[in-house]
Amino acid sequence: MTPVPVRSLFPILLSRDLPGLVRFYRSALGAEVGYHFGSGEEDDYVSLRIGEVSLGIGRDPGALPPSVGDRVALWIYVDDVDESFAAWTGAGGRAEQAPEDMPWGERVAQVRDPDGNLVNLGAEAEAA
Repeated sequence: MTPVPVRSLFPILLSRDLPGLVRFYRSALGAEVGYHFGSGEEDDYVSLRIGEVSLGIGRDPGALPPSVGDRVALWIYVDDVDESFAAWTGAGGRAEQAPEDMPWGERVAQVRDPDGNLVNLGAEAEAA
């Protein structure tokens, strides 16, 4: 089978409160709105730039809060896990696991955004 050429890949989170989740990621990670569109006065989709990567957030009034267990988690490499963890919780995110050094050489924290999505904040081994 011939591999399909992929130029880029990014996650899209679905949210009942698109403006609120956009505000959170702007506050917690310094995200900037790169693109948005909507029908009427409200956005239906927002693409955020966080450093050199993108995160999409789509409006879904029927989105359910996470049930037991997570089906997906984001992994975000940052320069300073402790600083990012503090910014995350200061912006209203929930702490799951405080920053700690992992046996494989990275520093990692686990947090949740206001919609309950699990996010790992990590520093690459050479930065940790």
